[in-house]
Amino acid sequence: MPKTWNVKIDNYIQANPNCIIATAHVDSFPTDLPLEPNIREPNRKSATYRQIFDSLTTEPIKFFSRHSGIVLSANIVKPSKTSLELEVLEANEGGSDGIINGGHTVLAFEQAKNYKYDLTQARVKVTIHIGLTEESAKDIALASNTTTPVDSRSKVNARGDYKFLKQYLAQLEQKEDRKFRIAYYQNQSGAPRNAQCNVTHLLKLLNCLDRNRYNPDGNKRAKHPANMNITSNITDTERERLTALLPLLPKALWIEQRFYEIIQEHISNPRRKGVNDLASIDIRKTTLLPDSKYSFGFGAPTDLALPIVASYRVFLDKDYKWILPFEEFAEDFIQQLWTNSFRRYLVSEKTAGNTVGTKISRNQEIWESLYISAQSYLNQHLMQMVNSSKEEESHVTQGAKKRGKGKRGELNATTVAK
Repeated sequence: MPKTWNVKIDNYIQANPNCIIATAHVDSFPTDLPLEPNIREPNRKSATYRQIFDSLTTEPIKFFSRHSGIVLSANIVKPSKTSLELEVLEANEGGSDGIINGGHTVLAFEQAKNYKYDLTQARVKVTIHIGLTEESAKDIALASNTTTPVDSRSKVNARGDYKFLKQYLAQLEQKEDRKFRIAYYQNQSGAPRNAQCNVTHLLKLLNCLDRNRYNPDGNKRAKHPANMNITSNITDTERERLTALLPLLPKALWIEQRFYEIIQEHISNPRRKGVNDLASIDIRKTTLLPDSKYSFGFGAPTDLALPIVASYRVFLDKDYKWILPFEEFAEDFIQQLWTNSFRRYLVSEKTAGNTVGTKISRNQEIWESLYISAQSYLNQHLMQMVNSSKEEESHVTQGAKKRGKGKRGELNATTVAK
């Protein structure tokens, strides 16, 4: 059912048939209007919020002239001389009504009221768009949020370009009975602050397994998925590519989580008590992954696991199918990478007093080294399979010959008897 809110006003003008601009009272302004049309949630720790709150509470009578106003959308508006009645459709009713721009402002109103500030003299300009489509509301939201920079992820989300990923994850949650905690836009409540839980990190994990785009044996310029720039505009071609990679996401998440578990095991049993010998691993922090059920007792650079994940693309064919059954080699291979290569790399960087951090995304040597290790591992297993197949064929051939000799012997004995 649509909900209604009343906004107390001094006056209003009908800017056009589908837009009303009014001077609204702050002290009675509804602070529970939905935020669906907005492209990010308000953050009370931000400079924008603090400036609005300070302006409102220090000189409320001047707030109208110092503030750009609030932009709303509503399904129906019923105006009178002293109020506007807003009918708002909820998201599940197909609506895109609520606060398009001004979430920080409404949050400041709420907090000022909670602190008992006198806001009776404060006014704010309110622009109300009537009967907007979801697409139109997104366009206005993207154009309106200019007080502070809006990250590209929030813009992509507002345009609905992550819908294909959200749908896949929803199906995966139901199928595998697990929950993903992923931040699709700025200040998203309920999503961890860890950068590993950012939607752009998931896209990086997928890119790491794109053996067609990143193939050192090909003629393409990009040999490894280092320095990945996540596009701020997902085209139809890009969506098609990412959709083809989506079935690999559970494996990519497994590789990253298993890698973090190995690091946890290493720092929990150090060679020297109380000493962490791995570069850029901060034992004073914790880390959450998108689908992990517990936190890891250390902080790590966001991209630390990407070269490990990327090496697994060696085991994929051009149709993104595993050449070897994943469950048969994944654990053994990651243990070899850790023991023979990656642990030594982190230890040597720590000994040299270096950090890896974002540098790992530009370190072509480590990406190439892990890729070559994966090729060697795959070749060894393929040779073992070939040799094993030859041995089986040899056993079958020898057995057939023995059976043939036995039959000829029986035939000769019968002939002699006759």
